[in-house]
Amino acid sequence: MTIVFVHGVPETPSIWNAVRGLIPKPSVALRLPGFGSPRPAHLRDKDGYATWLAEELRTIAGPIDLVGHDWGGHLTMRVVSAYEVPVRSWVSDVGYGWHPDYQWHEAAALWQKSPEGEQSLAGLREAAPGSGHTFGDLLQPRGMSPELGREVDAVHDEEMSAAILALYRSAWPNFHADWGKDLNGPVPTPGLLLAPTGDPMARLDLEQETAARLGAELHELDGLTHYWMLQDPERGARVLRQFWASLDS
Repeated sequence: MTIVFVHGVPETPSIWNAVRGLIPKPSVALRLPGFGSPRPAHLRDKDGYATWLAEELRTIAGPIDLVGHDWGGHLTMRVVSAYEVPVRSWVSDVGYGWHPDYQWHEAAALWQKSPEGEQSLAGLREAAPGSGHTFGDLLQPRGMSPELGREVDAVHDEEMSAAILALYRSAWPNFHADWGKDLNGPVPTPGLLLAPTGDPMARLDLEQETAARLGAELHELDGLTHYWMLQDPERGARVLRQFWASLDS
């Protein structure tokens, strides 16, 4: 059994370090291409990234317990619902994004426009550390740690900006428009949707409907933010362990 963690945007695999340290099982945290690593030419949209993730999972000895956050969560839900992958269970924290009523947050809507998206990300790239205008600065109110923020800012180059634009522009108006419509019923692989109630961008009502549609359990992380794994890694690890234990009982 291997646990595979997938980070989101704009992040790195380090986001999972604290949670992984509290789970005494073999695990790996994948790095999305373009986020501190080269991005192959064929990864030009969300479908390319989903295929990449499916291929990565097939190279790992199964069965796999897959855990995705943010964009890593969207890719997780896509691969378990549309690809043949050796996954025993899956966890995501952004189920609301697959609801037909979901509307992208302000930053995403900006990045989906051109040249506004390019200009926005160039400004974040070029801002001085500690200026209040880098990714790390802007995401601290949502729970990103200063340490991760500095790492994200250090790897935020033109390649990462291009990867962000490619992902968001291929996901308009939301994930229901194509990936969601492909769902023909509950996902047969056991799943868990996490709902951090302290995240102002989350919608519990949309999470509940998405969980029912996917046939997944729903667990509210009361008071935690988008970056629940940084804010309270002990609680996050405990919820994951309890979910996996329920599959063994």
